[in-house]
Amino acid sequence: MRDLGLELFTLSLVFLSLILYFLNARKQNLLNLPPGNMGWPFLGETIPYLKPYPATSVGQFMEQHISKYGKIFKSHLFGENTIVSADAGLNRFILQNEGKLFECSYPRSIGGILGKWSMLVLVGEMHRDMRAISLNFLTNSRLKTHLLRQVEKHALIVLSSWPHGAIVRAQDEAKKFTFNLMAEHIMSLEPGRPETERLKSEYITFMKGVVSPPFNFPGTAYWKALRSRSTILKFIERKMEERIEKSDQDLLGWVLENSDLSKEQIQDLVLSLLFAGHETTSVAIALAIYLLQGCPTAVEKLREEHLEIFSTKKETGENSELSWDEYKKMEFTQCVISETLRLGNVVRFLHRKALKDVRYKGYDIPCGWKVLPVIAAVHLDPSLFDQPWHFNPWRWQSSSGGGSAPASNLMPFGGGPRLCAGSELAKLEMAVFIHHLVLNFSFDLADSDQAFAFPFVDFPKGLPVFVTRRHEISASTHPPRARGLC
Repeated sequence: MRDLGLELFTLSLVFLSLILYFLNARKQNLLNLPPGNMGWPFLGETIPYLKPYPATSVGQFMEQHISKYGKIFKSHLFGENTIVSADAGLNRFILQNEGKLFECSYPRSIGGILGKWSMLVLVGEMHRDMRAISLNFLTNSRLKTHLLRQVEKHALIVLSSWPHGAIVRAQDEAKKFTFNLMAEHIMSLEPGRPETERLKSEYITFMKGVVSPPFNFPGTAYWKALRSRSTILKFIERKMEERIEKSDQDLLGWVLENSDLSKEQIQDLVLSLLFAGHETTSVAIALAIYLLQGCPTAVEKLREEHLEIFSTKKETGENSELSWDEYKKMEFTQCVISETLRLGNVVRFLHRKALKDVRYKGYDIPCGWKVLPVIAAVHLDPSLFDQPWHFNPWRWQSSSGGGSAPASNLMPFGGGPRLCAGSELAKLEMAVFIHHLVLNFSFDLADSDQAFAFPFVDFPKGLPVFVTRRHEISASTHPPRARGLC
């Protein structure tokens, strides 16, 4: 009798599963889904989608699919049925309806390594609370009075270490700059100290796991990263205990004094801010150096702008530190930053899912489906940007100056309620680093290298650059200029 009951129960489950399957298939047949290809069973099209390609392009997968299906198409990516959007209007619609029609939905492996309380994976009220903490510590007044000085200090520490007539790996140097800045900003860690260097070493291992396949077996990058994550969290916990005994004016101290977050929540917040504040900005700075070395006209325009700031400061006898007013005068620098973020696309796509059935431009987006707004495809869309694969900072000048780029289509920091909390700090870091770079150095690509999307953007060789100090430049030490994008 027991065996008969078990068989009946199993048959009932199978029957119910078949009913649900056919009901779902019937529902999908009634829907007007975008065209597309679901790829192989289980795998879908994830492998070709993630195949590395030059970061200043959309990649073969997107090119072929957009050509065949249009800017909105269906696929099966990251183990889920997916609507992929290369459409500027749909991307804005998705980001503006965060929490209403769509919700952040990153793969489980990302949450496993960044932590369940990471701002990247949190949704709803908890995400709003975490984001509010970050915004409260990154107010405009704090950027003006405190962070500008910190940013300039760390930029000068890195740049002053560059010898004349040497080759430096620009991406590694940019990472050194952004990591040391965030380590001091978050936990008052001084650059070069043993504890800072130990944390940096663990963080490098951690980052390799974030961008690797989530195979949690001994010896894999993901497995090593989880071990480094544990070490980093213990380090943060020690710093939390120190803050209880003495108050420091860093983010960790501020959070302990002004929030009700648990220990685990604070640890994941600090770890995710280290990730967001270090990795993306350092890649953006490396991209700017790469694109500028190929565009001498833009470098000269930058030098004119920054020499004027420097000369005015010298004439008036002002403090040598940059002021906020001087930062706001860096108008062409902001054009370079916008163009670098548009063409380089540090953040290429976002993970969302539909909370309800949504209809857009006649297409149905079923509830529960993954939605992938591909930011890079909009930034490189020739119908939106003239010659989008060319590095042209002038496109961002005001309309009176001949600029033609539609600013509403530039979304390097996302948009809507999840707009990156550190966007203004990132632009400040880039501008200050560029200021001292163009004033003090000439730079050229020392070896062939370019940015690739893996999907995280990276320079395979670390971007080797030949640098010469401006006051020591001579024809004999200056290599031929590499051909660039403009």
